[in-house]
Amino acid sequence: MVPSLALYLGVGLVAGAVIALQICIMRIFSVGSWAHFGSLVVSLAMLAFGLVSAVMCIGKGFFARHWRAVAGTSVVLFAPLLVAANLVAQQVPFNAIFLLSDPNQKWRLAANFALYLVPFLAGALFLGTVFLKADRFFARVYFADLVGAGLGGLLFLGTLFLLPPENLVVTPIVLALAGGLCWFSAAAPPDAARASALRADLGLLAVGVLAVAAHFVLPPALGLNTLAVSDYKGVSYARKFPDSHLVYRDYSPFGDIAVYGSSYLHFAPGLSDNAAFNLPQVPENAYLGLYIDGEGPSGIMRSLKPEETAYFRFLPMVYPYLIAKSPDTFVIQFGGGISTDVALRDGSKSVTVAESNPAILKAFRTDPVLKSFTGDVLNDPRVRVVDYDGRLFLAGHPESYDVVDLSLADSAGLSAPGGFAIVEKYGYTRQAMETYMRALKPGGILSVTLWNKEEPPKSVLKLYGTIAEAARAVEPDAAARGEPRAIETSLFAVSSYLSTATVLYKKGGFTPSEIATLRDHTHAMSFDDIYYPGIPFDAAATDKLLGDYRNAIFSDAPAPAAGKAGAADGAGAAPAAEEVEDDGGPGPTPKVLPSTLMGRLAFHALVYGGWPEVADRYVFDTRALTNDRPYFAAYVKPRDLPNLLDRLEIVQDEWGYLLLWATLGIATVAAASLVVIPLVFGWRTAFSTAPGKGRAILYFACLGLGYIVVEVGLIADYTLALNNATVSASILITSMLVFSGLGSLTADRTLDRARSVLPAILCAIGAILIGYGFFLDRALVLIGTLPYGLRLLICFLTVAPPAYLMGFPMPTAMTWLARLGKEHMFLWAWGINGCFSVVGAAAVPLIATAFGLSTVLTLGGVAYLVAIPAFFAVLLPAAGKRRRGTEGLPLTVQTP
Repeated sequence: MVPSLALYLGVGLVAGAVIALQICIMRIFSVGSWAHFGSLVVSLAMLAFGLVSAVMCIGKGFFARHWRAVAGTSVVLFAPLLVAANLVAQQVPFNAIFLLSDPNQKWRLAANFALYLVPFLAGALFLGTVFLKADRFFARVYFADLVGAGLGGLLFLGTLFLLPPENLVVTPIVLALAGGLCWFSAAAPPDAARASALRADLGLLAVGVLAVAAHFVLPPALGLNTLAVSDYKGVSYARKFPDSHLVYRDYSPFGDIAVYGSSYLHFAPGLSDNAAFNLPQVPENAYLGLYIDGEGPSGIMRSLKPEETAYFRFLPMVYPYLIAKSPDTFVIQFGGGISTDVALRDGSKSVTVAESNPAILKAFRTDPVLKSFTGDVLNDPRVRVVDYDGRLFLAGHPESYDVVDLSLADSAGLSAPGGFAIVEKYGYTRQAMETYMRALKPGGILSVTLWNKEEPPKSVLKLYGTIAEAARAVEPDAAARGEPRAIETSLFAVSSYLSTATVLYKKGGFTPSEIATLRDHTHAMSFDDIYYPGIPFDAAATDKLLGDYRNAIFSDAPAPAAGKAGAADGAGAAPAAEEVEDDGGPGPTPKVLPSTLMGRLAFHALVYGGWPEVADRYVFDTRALTNDRPYFAAYVKPRDLPNLLDRLEIVQDEWGYLLLWATLGIATVAAASLVVIPLVFGWRTAFSTAPGKGRAILYFACLGLGYIVVEVGLIADYTLALNNATVSASILITSMLVFSGLGSLTADRTLDRARSVLPAILCAIGAILIGYGFFLDRALVLIGTLPYGLRLLICFLTVAPPAYLMGFPMPTAMTWLARLGKEHMFLWAWGINGCFSVVGAAAVPLIATAFGLSTVLTLGGVAYLVAIPAFFAVLLPAAGKRRRGTEGLPLTVQTP
């Protein structure tokens, strides 16, 4: 094999196809099932590289002799294997919410991952074989590999505008075909180069065309699904309504957006039950359903007639307008437009509405049906539209408002049948709430309405704690005066059982007359008082309430030492409703639901002190959201996981989080197996003469773990500024791989000084990453206030310092293994790197939810620091072998 432009292009295009395939499968799972499977797909891709490396390590001689046939066959089979795997996988759908209760769903999920592993194996085998023969010009090929992978991810982002999710597999197929054409041109035998390359190219094109044709022709001909959507996603329900009809559809990197209409859509978020008895006319066909990647609905409200507008009084979003007259209103997220409608119909003299998803704004601005249905709400003369995230707008602009509204910004919510996705919710963090509060005029009101569909309560308790912490933070003068109850008069909260909860914060505190107005409305709507200034609360009920909730799940499990919760009557049953005194009327109220009592307990402890102890004793994790840990998820406390293993069905709504633990366990077992296999089959011939094996394993394990942890962690971090996970992933993947490629190209010049240079580089990487862990979120908040194009550029460049240096360690070590004659160790090291990347990808969301994203970056930095002493074992010569004078053997693509 000789170096040529065709060879570099072939390697880069196939590497790009592998990255594109990875993002493609993520999108397929996100639309067809749920986004929880992102870490599984990353692990799946890296598992393929680990498996290929183990096989190549055992059969090194075979691959060295037949490299041309192996590489050619792999690239030819990539397209048909991908099409076949995808079509078959879509005929074996699984209902993810039953993973814990239905054994068949586990086998269906396993079948999906086994099928999607196959095309990754083809791509990994091609790249591994090519690199095996590219030892004389390793740095340039490795550079092409990384840059091609990065640009492939960016190209895939562009194709999201052109192809619907069910046809995205075409992108990696086209990239692989282009790479194959270049490869056959570069690898043809010298004696018959032109004729051989032409025949190979024609054959590859024929196979590729047949594969693409099969993708488009076979499903309609045989009645097959091209993308099976779970029956438990919101859009599946909408499609089954007898009179369901698709009103609008658009696809882009910002989601697969669909709007459905049906007389069966009665989306009235938090609507009081009293509406049916008090309204002279309930609006008919008042809503369309907005679905993003099949999740929803977010309600799109019809422009109501004047005689129908009394309907708004029965929605919880009306609360701030009961006491704020003719306000200047800021709606943090437009969504389906309900909050904007409420603000307009309740007398706002101006409404500034923010929406970070340009695809939603495009739908409401351009689609004639939606414009007519909503009365062209975005063109109302009182409405001003901000086309990016409201949190970022308020942080970067001096304007202030009478009402700031954040209502139901998560479609059908955090309690949707998909479970609690491990997805960043930066709009709900403590820092975001502080931004909203500081944007209020004196006497202004922040109103937050959240879905409240859980029993025991979970997300609402996180919301209560987050708002209380933010309220204390924005009143530093009161805190300085030593007034621990400074927020006592600033908060008001109500809820409706298994529906919604609304929390109000007023800058300067509520007056007695305002409290009376709000409470009168609460009782008129038959909502539940959760907190108002002066609400009575009997703290004596605390032990029983917390004990009952814990016993409802852990009836025969020991309580944590910090709990001290006494045993309650009826252990193992749900907490019973209680009679409590209320100053709203004579005598005791009717039975009060335990979730209402828990909300009152939470507010009492948050306002008057004692919340840390209550939160520690409560059965679920209720820590406030922060920019470092922005998750409405992971409610099960890690210390309780061992006690849940025999009762997982009790926490089925946490399957998304539990699946992460299962993924980590499977990834760890698979990675350990792939590391050990070469030892079992090749100890005497390959590794008995290799000194320092243990430290060498540690070195490459640290690199694999560190790189993938940083990459996945930064994707989540940069969503804070870019406000879109798909865009963040594309920018981060491209930047990481391109700059790492540049680093690997430069590393070739430092090989002879590696003993002194590389430890310094590893130390610099560790220091930068640890520094990023402490300061990056603050920088990203500032970056998020800039124009979007400038944000993209700055985010791309801020990844450069660590990514460039992270390109040095792998090629340097791999080249020295080749120079020292450790060919088997070279292949094994590649596998170790890939296998620990499998583990790292699965571990990142668990670390982030438990300890924060800063800890993820810090862990990555520590991994590179630990690699410093281990590196010197790589430089130990093999027994009985002399140092080789080659440039060494390269490493496979580092997929994110």
